[in-house]
Amino acid sequence: MADSVASLGGEFGFINLIRSRITDPAGIRGIGDDCAVLPMNSTTDLVVTTDLLIEDVHFILSDITAAQLAYKSAAVNLSDIAAMGARPIGCFLSIALPKNVTAKWADQFIESFIAICDRFGATLLGGDTTSSKGPIAINVAVLGKVPCGRSKLRSSARPGDLICCTGTLGDSGAGLDVVLSRVASAENAKLDADAEWLVRRHYEPTPRIQEGLLLGELEGVHAMMDISDGIASDLNHILKASSTGSVQLGADVHVEQLPLSSKLRRWSAANGKNAIELALTAGEDFELLMTISPNDLDRARGCLASLCPLTVIGEITASHKGIRYMDGDQELTQQFAGYTHF
Repeated sequence: MADSVASLGGEFGFINLIRSRITDPAGIRGIGDDCAVLPMNSTTDLVVTTDLLIEDVHFILSDITAAQLAYKSAAVNLSDIAAMGARPIGCFLSIALPKNVTAKWADQFIESFIAICDRFGATLLGGDTTSSKGPIAINVAVLGKVPCGRSKLRSSARPGDLICCTGTLGDSGAGLDVVLSRVASAENAKLDADAEWLVRRHYEPTPRIQEGLLLGELEGVHAMMDISDGIASDLNHILKASSTGSVQLGADVHVEQLPLSSKLRRWSAANGKNAIELALTAGEDFELLMTISPNDLDRARGCLASLCPLTVIGEITASHKGIRYMDGDQELTQQFAGYTHF
């Protein structure tokens, strides 16, 4: 039997295979960040992202409303724009629907999709529609703009930087657990308030557009990306992109400092779940993960004071490679791995 795609090293091994066969055109940054960066004119760069959502891989149609699916389809792409410190300017939607999808469902999807895109300034500019003999497939592309040369990249972390994130972590992963349990039981039992909130966090993540714009203006904010696959995976992307032949970066993550919502803590305790593991590995929180010069931490926090908390969860180091997980002064022996598709 031929080797599977997983034999390439998983999802990111496949991406690296693609990257190895491509040379970016002069002046363009292609694969490797949350968005590609293309020069628009002498003062502005264009950033472009695209994401694909497939039924039964990214969502369970029986559990999610058309409006929620539309919201999430747009939000996960808008989050990539935020991670670059950019402002959304437009989007494209391509969708494949089975012929038995109702007109009402389609209308609710489009109404919700346009509403969230308009809310963040990403006007729907076009796309494609087709029928599907299998699952629903949704592809969204979003365009944004940023001052020339000011995009926040994964490759800019420096030794001594503080590792920070917006909002709280692990909520979406817990929400997914609630969804999967509900689908498996085939029951429509009413959820308690904490579980309902966690499910909303999974289906309706908040794109940190304004936060990204404010952080994008600060020189002391170095590397930045959004959290789609969990800290354990996404922080490794920053370390790999920022390392050079002579300087290999590592990170210390202090698990006691991870920002956990009270709702996640209560739900985890009641259901025998590990909130810290969810925060590190579950992904789809779509918060911003960044490295910041210690001298600029207070300024960054001040910029976001009216929007969301900014929490220090660790620091970048050149003393070791990879991520070391700490609980106080104690190094954890447990290793954590984020989500991968293959």
